[in-house]
Amino acid sequence: MNESFRRALLRGLAFRRRLGGRSLALFALFSMASLPGWSQDWPQWGRTPQHTGVVNVSGQHARKLLDDVVYDPFVDAEKADPTFGAGDLHVHYQVPLTDGDDVYMEFKSGVYTSIENWNTQTWNEKKLRRVHGHLSEAWSFESDWKPVPFLSLLTGNGPFVEPVFHAVLVGNSVYVPGFGGSIFKVAKSDGHLVARINPFGSTLDPDTYVAGPLSADAAGNVYYNVLKLDHDNPWDVNPPASYLVKVSPNNTAKTATVASLTPGTPGAGDKCRGIFRIADLPWPPSPDAVPSPRTCGVQRVPVSSAPAIAPDGTIYIVTTAHLWIFEGYLVAVNPDLTPKWTASLANRFTDGCNVTLPPNGSPGGCRAGTPTGIDPWQNRNGSGMVIDDSTSVPVVLPDGSVLYGAYSIYPYLQGHLMKFSSSGQFLASYPFGWDDTPAVYPHDGTYSIITKDNHYSVGAYCNIPSSPFCPQDRTATNPASPEAFFITRLNSNLEPEWHFQSTNTQSCSRDAQGHVSCVSDHPAGFEWCVNAPAVDHNGNVFVNSEDGGLYAIRPNGSLRDHLFLDLAIGAAYTPLSIARDGRILTQNDGHLFVVGDDEDDD
Repeated sequence: MNESFRRALLRGLAFRRRLGGRSLALFALFSMASLPGWSQDWPQWGRTPQHTGVVNVSGQHARKLLDDVVYDPFVDAEKADPTFGAGDLHVHYQVPLTDGDDVYMEFKSGVYTSIENWNTQTWNEKKLRRVHGHLSEAWSFESDWKPVPFLSLLTGNGPFVEPVFHAVLVGNSVYVPGFGGSIFKVAKSDGHLVARINPFGSTLDPDTYVAGPLSADAAGNVYYNVLKLDHDNPWDVNPPASYLVKVSPNNTAKTATVASLTPGTPGAGDKCRGIFRIADLPWPPSPDAVPSPRTCGVQRVPVSSAPAIAPDGTIYIVTTAHLWIFEGYLVAVNPDLTPKWTASLANRFTDGCNVTLPPNGSPGGCRAGTPTGIDPWQNRNGSGMVIDDSTSVPVVLPDGSVLYGAYSIYPYLQGHLMKFSSSGQFLASYPFGWDDTPAVYPHDGTYSIITKDNHYSVGAYCNIPSSPFCPQDRTATNPASPEAFFITRLNSNLEPEWHFQSTNTQSCSRDAQGHVSCVSDHPAGFEWCVNAPAVDHNGNVFVNSEDGGLYAIRPNGSLRDHLFLDLAIGAAYTPLSIARDGRILTQNDGHLFVVGDDEDDD
């Protein structure tokens, strides 16, 4: 079975549970030309407070593996876990953070038991210093942070991919997620604890979790999401609260509940538009059919997303209804943590039936007579979803508008990239957004957006093997849109400027002696397994592929470099970064790799 297809089916399995079993699932401010040397480092997810993923240095050529450090000793056990079928690494990892010659990275210790009990592991932040061409441990800080519980096997609510543990570098400190909604302020110099900051009082609540990466603004304030869950039934009972937290450089903390930031959104017992039943396939049952309503649940933060901070101090987060993933929001927050605006992700897309899906009345298409463009699940415009297995974060663009990579079941489980104005108006979308934090390259008075663009081999909008309406192979049902995998550069209106296609067909692995062996078994290429690409100041794009390689793509969309790392398939979706000397820090199969074209000059 094709690996991307198998992954898509696993997502479908989780979404079937989530949906209750009744239907199938799963410019000047931005210019970096005059910034000092320290600002060329990579201190957080997406590098900048706006998460744009671009740096003002030239990325080195990907010609050599300059170093290889194992940060996750449990990879073999994680991939062998049978919960969702062995072979894949269902883990999200931190981006390697850089500070001159120093690299900060998460490392795991403790004991791995199962994906359903991932909190027996221990998460550490380590400082690695480059000495004579290799990264050596300078210090290690053990955190007591634990991820939120594994998903509910009854309904599928919650995550089935291990949530991300993610620090942030600020001045002379590294801030590290901790237990009970707290964070640690650790000295960069020697790793000693400067302060433990608990915004929720003197006690640490085991049901309160730091959820997603920490972010920091240019003034040194740290922002993060917190989720407090019901102890006995975390995913099927409305959570007591979730929060946006702001920590000032003097260690004082301010919190705002998501409830206070999302006035006017559906509440705990309110009803939202539901979806149709499997028995009603092909959807919609009739041109004017309306599905039965579903209980929404309260709005809360997702478990692996981070706040973004605009140059004017506006903070952007995303939220989701706890009991119904079709009801999510982009939320703008004032610097004092008061609400600014909320923008619904629902009822936005017009590219469904007869557009990105096969023709109405054909296999994989909507029911004959369905209005063009609607989402067959709900018989209205399509909706972006904020899901717990995605690391997508808001991205603030040079013109002040905001991107978010949302999930959507049609077309082909690809999601949508959504663009909103700085005042909350929906502006545009592009039909890929799954687990994606796009990078942004400013140039020539405008900017371009770089996104992965995986066209999965999976049913158009449903995945029931026995159903004649839901064929699983898109190439059989929609020859005009075959299985294929691209890195795509978009203009500021989300219109394609170029596509770079994965054409490598070979799965490779490296043995203990460093010998690489390959077999040609992926005729459609490999999906791009980067969840946050990196771009250098020339516009070269650096991304990871599921074929186990690091790719550098020129600004015109042609291949510059390709270097095999360690293993094809099952190596997890990972971010990467560019150090100030242009070396690339990337990940594959639980290894941190340093890639470049130079030798150490120490």
